[in-house]
Amino acid sequence: MLSDKTKRFACPSGRAGFTLIELMVVLVILGILAVTIAPQVLDRPAKARRVKARMMIETLGTALDLYKIDMGTYPTTSQGLEALVSKPESTSDNWREGGYLKKGKIPKDPWGNEFIYLSPGLHGPYDIVSYGADGVSGGEGVNADIKSWELE
Repeated sequence: MLSDKTKRFACPSGRAGFTLIELMVVLVILGILAVTIAPQVLDRPAKARRVKARMMIETLGTALDLYKIDMGTYPTTSQGLEALVSKPESTSDNWREGGYLKKGKIPKDPWGNEFIYLSPGLHGPYDIVSYGADGVSGGEGVNADIKSWELE
């Protein structure tokens, strides 16, 4: 025998459940949420990598400035960023023991590519560039280049 509370929630057939229409409404609502929220959530890692690349370029710039204070000039293009972690042969004894980067190695950009270094640069004493997600010069969006002279 069913109690009064149970009778109130029981379906006429005696089994509780959702109708097909109710399930369709829920699926439509979930679909709308997925379409509006998913692009924002999926775009976060790409934006985070671009921010990380900017920070890495700024860190390399700071290390280059410290190098210049000690050595009197920035590393040449041929010496490259490697001059920040190992003493170039043609430099004075002012090179900092242990180098200018904490981890003792030149980092790669967030996409695993080498940073491009040019000194003297076309836009300043040096230029540092990450080619973005595609690793090729130019591009738009996540593939756009990140350039030291365009950082704020």
